[in-house]
Formats: sequence, C-alpha cells, structure tokens
Amino acid sequence: MSSRFSRFRFAAAAAVCFSAGVLFASGMDWTKISWAQGSAAGSRSPVVRGGPMAPEGSSFADIAERVTPAVVAVNTSRTARPRPQVRGRAPQGMEDFLEQFGPQQPRQQRGEGSGFIVAQDGYIITNHHVVADADQVSITLSDGRTFKAKVIGTDSTTDVAVVKIDAKGLPTLAIGNDETTRIGDWVLAVGNPLGLDFTVTAGIISAKGRGAEIQLPNSSNFTISDFIQTDAAINPGNSGGPLINLRGEVIGLNSAIASQTGFYSGYGFAIPITLVKAVTDDLIKEGRVRLPVMGVSVGRIDPEDAGINGLARVAGVKVAGFNPADGGPAKAAGIEVGDIIISVDGKPVDRVSSLQRVVRLRRVGDLVPVEVMRYGTKKSFKVKLVEADMLARVATAENEPAAKANPSAGKLGIAVEPVPADVAERLKLGGRGVFVADVAEDGPARAKLAAGSDIVLEILYPTPRRVVKTVGDLQGALTALKDGDYVSLLVRNMDPRVGERVVNIRVGG
Repeated sequence: MSSRFSRFRFAAAAAVCFSAGVLFASGMDWTKISWAQGSAAGSRSPVVRGGPMAPEGSSFADIAERVTPAVVAVNTSRTARPRPQVRGRAPQGMEDFLEQFGPQQPRQQRGEGSGFIVAQDGYIITNHHVVADADQVSITLSDGRTFKAKVIGTDSTTDVAVVKIDAKGLPTLAIGNDETTRIGDWVLAVGNPLGLDFTVTAGIISAKGRGAEIQLPNSSNFTISDFIQTDAAINPGNSGGPLINLRGEVIGLNSAIASQTGFYSGYGFAIPITLVKAVTDDLIKEGRVRLPVMGVSVGRIDPEDAGINGLARVAGVKVAGFNPADGGPAKAAGIEVGDIIISVDGKPVDRVSSLQRVVRLRRVGDLVPVEVMRYGTKKSFKVKLVEADMLARVATAENEPAAKANPSAGKLGIAVEPVPADVAERLKLGGRGVFVADVAEDGPARAKLAAGSDIVLEILYPTPRRVVKTVGDLQGALTALKDGDYVSLLVRNMDPRVGERVVNIRVGG
C-alpha cells in the first residue's frame, strides 16, 4: 500500500511540474514563426514523437503509399563570395571597389526543401523561399532519380514557386479543395524534414484563415497571408511539401512553423491549395503573376468600428486609404475611407486575409461586387480589379499604440493644439489638422490615438463630414456628443510609413 501511494505521489508531482513548465514557457512567449526550410549545413536533431491513431475506416498507410511517389526532394545551391576583410568601416560607396581586393574564395550555400508533382511532364510546386536566389536547383524523386530543374517562376507575395524537370510519365497528386475542409479534419504532411527523405506525419487541421498574426521572415505589407494551421509535424525541410486530406488530395502547401527552436512545436502552417493553384496557373502560362487588387489600404476592425456601424459582431475590414492616395478603382467606384468591407464577390469578409483570398482568386479586369457598411448603412459597389504593378499593392494599416498621459481636456480624453508650422509645411497639410498633444491612459481614445505623432484631419461621423482646421473646430463637434455616441476621425501620423487611417471612438467608452 505504501509503495502504491509513493508511486501515486511521484506521478502527481511529475504532472504538476510538467504543467508548470508548459505555463511558464507560454507565459514567456517563446514561440516564433520561421520557414520550414532546411539547411544542408549543421547538425540535424530529429524529433521523435508518437503520432495520432488513424481514424476508424481509413488507413494512413494506404494514403501515404499512394501519394509519396509524387513528392520530391528539392536541393538548392548558390555561390556566395565573401565580403572583403577591411579594417574599420568602408567609406559609403566604396564597398564594391574594395571587394576586389578581398579574398576571392567562393563558398557554396546549400538548402533543402520539398515539392510535389502536378503534371506528368515534370511541373513541380514548391515554395518561393526554397528556390529564391538559387544558382542551381535539383530534384530527387522517391525512386532515387535526380534531375536538374528549371525555375519557371516564383511569387514572393504568396510564397509559391514552380520548377520543371525534363521527364515524362511522372506520378502526380490530385488537387483538392481547401474551402470544404473543416477544423478537426485529419491531414498528412509529406516531405523531407531534417534530411529524412519522404517522411509522412499525421495530425488535424487546427485552424483556418490565419493571417496577420503569422509574421514570417522577410514578409512585408504586400505579403498575402492566408494559412491553414495544422499540428501534423512540420520541420525544416518540409517547406514546399503537400498537406494531404484523407482522399489523398493536396489541400495545402506546407510553408512555415511556429517554434522558438526552429523545430516542430505543434504549430505548422500551409498555404491553401486554391490560392496556390491560382498562382501556379499564372506562373506556368505567363512566367509571372498578375496580382489583382482593389487599390485600397485596409486594416482590422475593433469593437468601436463594429459598434459605430451597427455590426452584430467584430467582423469586416476597415478601409484606411487608397492606392494611389488620390485615386484607384475602389475610390472611383465610390468606396470611402472609414467604410467597413463586409463582403466581396458575394463571399463574407471577416478579416484582412479573407479579403486578400477572395480578391486573389479573381482575375485582373474582373468587375467584382463589394458590400460595405458606412456608419450603419449598407452600400453596394462594383470595383474593377487592376494589376498590382499599376498601383501600390494592398497594405495593412495598423493603429499605433497610444502614449500614456493624463490630460483633463476633451470628451475623448485628449488634449490638442495647433500643428507646428514646420510639421504642417513638411506634411503639406494645407491648413488642415490639429496636433494630438496628450492622450489619457483611462480615456476613450486610449490605444486609438498616439500623443506626439497623430494629427486629426477630419471628422467623418457624425455627418456631415467636416475638415478640422482649428482646435475650436474639433471641440465644437465633440460638444454635442453624449456618452455612448460614436465619433469617426480621419487621422494622419507624422511617420510616413503609417500615413492616414480612420479611428472610430465611442465617447465615454
């Protein structure tokens, strides 16, 4: 009895320690996002873990046996010439001149990834980041044959690439439909992680539509982020491999992992196959991607945005500006700054990634219906999509965090003053705007306006729309507001990278 009790106490203590460790690690925010691309250099540390049981009535083994022949290993190399060893800092503009006197011993950089065959005559899909900047690309098939590959085209905005080998009669993978998949569905990831060729792992779809929260290396405001999240083990070297459903169809292109160590931690991300197919069709036919855009800068909405527009839930995309600023197809169609886009092409839009997805699946020149909410009124427009090369690409406008302050003036909890003359001249404000000098940390404008850098240009709501030229203009407009009312402001930040945005605030909120 004493022995059994001791074992019980030991097991309980171990469980408590494990739980505490998990909570500590998550509390320290040790998880990072990185590419699931391998490097030929360095040691490999395979992660050994128990996989999930196959669901009743299906066999992972049958699926793996059927799809693995169409999965390939992608190996890349590039020649990197070392920079010259110059004592001190080279004068600006002299780097290339001095480089010729440095050591001229080139070194080879090698990389590893995965891919899958989509055409019997040798077309293969992989990631842009796997083959980008490579001097040579080689493909190894599951039967051991190796081919030199030609890069047909890549697209950095979606991280998709197509390469081709000179071969016929190759096995291919069937393309599925990621839109019909559900969270909780079983999936298999096939690839070449950590140098372990043609590895199969299993898991479920953990989430869909992952977007701005996935900050990948070298991403920009132009990057289209729309990921399927899975707990199927994905490690360095899996990049470019397929995510497979239980029918043996590709539903995603494995691309990234969330991990502090760079190895599998339970979070993997795949690009939806419908998006991948649209990009690869362009790459194969034209060698490049014609990215369709509406010509808007957009951002996430918050509870105040939803409230001022009478939305039952916080879902939609807020129009923050236009590309170019003085025009573009969306503005020409009648869409205004501050509008909340709720659907495009008849499909609901609840976040930036879903808007990007719907627009990217259409073609340049298409006329697409767009529904918006404008301060409680639904309006419909038709926007003609144009090529991104003609306009600035879709950018995500993010609110700047508010500075901590304790002003006493104003119903919004802000203190304003005239814009300094030098700032007004530099930003070409044309007499518009008042400078936000202070923001109360417990006021309605907290986390909405930034003291010392934001300028209120216009009052968009309550209507009519009015330009703010003086402190009195803004104070007069706020006087009539009661607790619970909403106000919508057009705000410009002094940082040109932030630019203009729409801020919706609930008075007394």
